Amino acid sequence: MSLLFLQKFLTRKLSIQNQSNRKSVFLFGPTAVGKTGLLCSFFSSDFEVVNADSVQVYRRLDIGSAKASEKERKAIRHHLIDILEPWEKYSVADFIRLGDEACSDIYSRGKYPVLSGGTAFYFKHFIYGLSEAPQSDEKTREEVKLMIQELGKEESHKYLESIDPVSSSRINVNDTYRVSRAIEVYKASGRPLSSFALPTEPRNSMDALIIGLKRERDELAKRIRERVDIMFSEGLMDEISSLMEEGANPQWQSMQAIGYKEFLSVLFADGKRPVSSLSSSEITDIKESICMNSIHYAKRQMTFFNSFKNVHWMNPEDEKAISELVRSWL
Repeated sequence: MSLLFLQKFLTRKLSIQNQSNRKSVFLFGPTAVGKTGLLCSFFSSDFEVVNADSVQVYRRLDIGSAKASEKERKAIRHHLIDILEPWEKYSVADFIRLGDEACSDIYSRGKYPVLSGGTAFYFKHFIYGLSEAPQSDEKTREEVKLMIQELGKEESHKYLESIDPVSSSRINVNDTYRVSRAIEVYKASGRPLSSFALPTEPRNSMDALIIGLKRERDELAKRIRERVDIMFSEGLMDEISSLMEEGANPQWQSMQAIGYKEFLSVLFADGKRPVSSLSSSEITDIKESICMNSIHYAKRQMTFFNSFKNVHWMNPEDEKAISELVRSWL
């Protein structure tokens, strides 16, 4: 079936769609699998994107986050991109709230939302909602922040393991935001975060077609390395330098993302250095760290995504199969 036929079919379908029938598409997969390319080539008609990436929400974090270009955003409208300053925090609760608002806006114009990104727990909580774990107060949050600064990432993760081994096994040592959140819950409630059960039924009777994109491991690793090469050629170091001039530091949530933290870990290793002071060998090492961290992250993403139910796993190159799947579902 041609994409043109599908687009015409969707237009007819939308014209008679009851507004109470709020369907959506979830399109996820590991970093560099090819989500953006598929969105622009296939979903550009009658769909709009709700960004489910925890880094692309930040302004001026463009290259390191592999943010959709202006051309790509003209091909298909994107929501929840460039909505925060780099020093601001963004939680899964923020994503659910803003994602709901974006979906309502999309439905109001007779289109379908496509939630797309690689932040796995955003998708899970968007479907099922948050657990009943309490929110910590500002005092507790500040205490935990200071504790993590004093102990460092490794020791903070070990502390989390001592109070909540289940959560520590799920949270990467470098994910200080989620480590902090788990410790905050324990201090606020006296219970581990993992003891609070997640809802098991979709929120608001959500009707979502869940498409997971995957490639062979070696192919994905090759694509990741090619993407990192492109990032450096497009000016990633200049982007980091500009952020440093804004006052970027390793404590910003945005700077803990792959593509940024590797630079800052070197630049702040002994005081604070400018990007221009990096030697060629340091740059080579940083580049390799970004590649390896991305490859390892892709593996963790797939582990998390594989735990989802009712996923249609597809190769992003197989547009015909994806077309038939979407048509039959709508």
